Amino acid sequence: MNRGAERERYVFLETFGCQMNDNDSERILGHLATMNYRATDDPEGADLILLNTCSIREKAEHKVYSALGRYRGVKRKKPHTIIGVGGCVGQQQGERLLKRLDYLDIVFGTATIHRLPELIRSVDRERGQREATELTTALAPDEFAITPFRDSSYKAFVTIMRGCDNFCTYCIVPYVRGREVSRSAGSIVDEVEGLAASGVREITLIGQNVNSYGNDGGDTSFPALVKKVCRVEGVERVRFTTSHPKDLSVELIDLIAGEEKICNHLHLPVQSGSDKVLKGMGRGYRRSEYLHKISLLKELSPDISLTTDIIVGFPGEGESDFNDTVTLLKAVEYDNIFSFKYSPRPMTKAASYEEQIDEDVKSARLQTVQKLQSGITLAKNRRLVGESLYVLVEGKAKSGGALFTGRTSCNRVVNFPGDEEWAGTTVKVTVQEGFLNSLKGVVKGVNLC
Repeated sequence: MNRGAERERYVFLETFGCQMNDNDSERILGHLATMNYRATDDPEGADLILLNTCSIREKAEHKVYSALGRYRGVKRKKPHTIIGVGGCVGQQQGERLLKRLDYLDIVFGTATIHRLPELIRSVDRERGQREATELTTALAPDEFAITPFRDSSYKAFVTIMRGCDNFCTYCIVPYVRGREVSRSAGSIVDEVEGLAASGVREITLIGQNVNSYGNDGGDTSFPALVKKVCRVEGVERVRFTTSHPKDLSVELIDLIAGEEKICNHLHLPVQSGSDKVLKGMGRGYRRSEYLHKISLLKELSPDISLTTDIIVGFPGEGESDFNDTVTLLKAVEYDNIFSFKYSPRPMTKAASYEEQIDEDVKSARLQTVQKLQSGITLAKNRRLVGESLYVLVEGKAKSGGALFTGRTSCNRVVNFPGDEEWAGTTVKVTVQEGFLNSLKGVVKGVNLC
C-alpha cells in the first residue's frame, strides 16, 4: 500500500531479549513504515504501543507484565491507543493474554509479524481484540519480504532461519518459535547484496542454531551459505550467532580460520562444565567433546575471541558439578560470558525435575561465576594496552563528548576521540586503557574509502 494512503501516526516499540528479537523489531518497524507509522520514544504520544517480548527466563517475562501495567495508564487517557504484545510471551500466552488483560488489543506471535498490518487495520475499523499466533512448518511467502527498519547504516542482522529442533530440557524456544525452518540461500544472499549496496559493511547471520541451517531439507549447508555471503562485494565483516556446540563442524572451524571476512569471534554456549548436568539439559555433547572443539578453534585461530552462556543451579547440580563449570571457565578463559540462574519455564521438561536448587544457592553460584569471569575479562582487556586494533566505527559513544565507538573483529567495544566523517569506516586504534566492558584508545590510521 502507498504510504501516503494512510495518515502519519506514531509507534512506541519496546524490545526485550536477544538479537533475534532485535531483528524481529526491525522487521516490525519495516511493516509499520508501509502504514505511515514513525517510531517515537514517547509512549504517551504514540498511537500504537507494541512490546516485542522474551520469555526465555521468568524474570524477562515479569518485565513484560510490569511494562504492560505502566501502559495501561496511557490507554485510560487515550482510549484509541492500540496496545499489542508480540514475541515469545505473545506466542506462549496467545488468547490467554487477551483474557487476562482487557485493555490489550493485539497479540501476535514469532511467526506472524507479517500479519501485524492487517491486525492493526482490523482493530482500527472495528475495535475489539485480535490474536494471531499460529506456528507453521514452512515460511510464509511474505514472512521476510519486508525491508527491516535498521538503526545502523553500517551493520545489519540477517535472519537465516527460525525455530529450533534441539528441545534442551530447560529451554522454551522450540515451543515459542517452532521447529527449524531455513530461508532459501538465494533470498538471504539477495538481502545481503541489497544491504551492501546501501552501505552496510558488517553482516551478522542469526538463528537459534545457525549450524543446523539447511538440515530441514535445504540444498545449502551453513558453511556454504557463509562462503556465499563472504563473496558479496562491499561486505567487509561477517558474524554469525548462535552456534550449538554439537553441530559445530570441522568444516566451519576451518572456514573461520581461513576466511578473512569472518570476524575473529565465536559465541559457543556451553551452559555447564559438568557431564551430569549437560546430560540432564539434553545438550548432546560431553565436556571433553566441547573442550576438543575449543582446542581446535584456538589451534587454527590463536587470537580468536570466545564467549559463552552459563546456567547455574540447574536441577540436581551439586557442588562438584558446579566446580566442573568453574574449572572449565578457568581452562578456556573466555573473553566474556553471559551467565544466568536456572529458571523453570512452562512446557519444558526440566521444570518437572526433582532436586530443584534453592534460590540462595543459585545466587551464590552466579556471583562466584561472574566474579571469576570479571577477573579474566579485565586481565585480557588490559593485556591489549599498546596493541593496535582495527575498529569499524559505529558513531558517537554512549558517554557522549568527543568520543566515538566501534567494535573490533573480536567483538570488543572500543571508544576513542574521533570525527563524524569516520562513521562506517575502519580505523586503526592503539589501545591506551583496558576496562571490564570496553577499551579506550587513540586512532592511528583511517580508511575513508
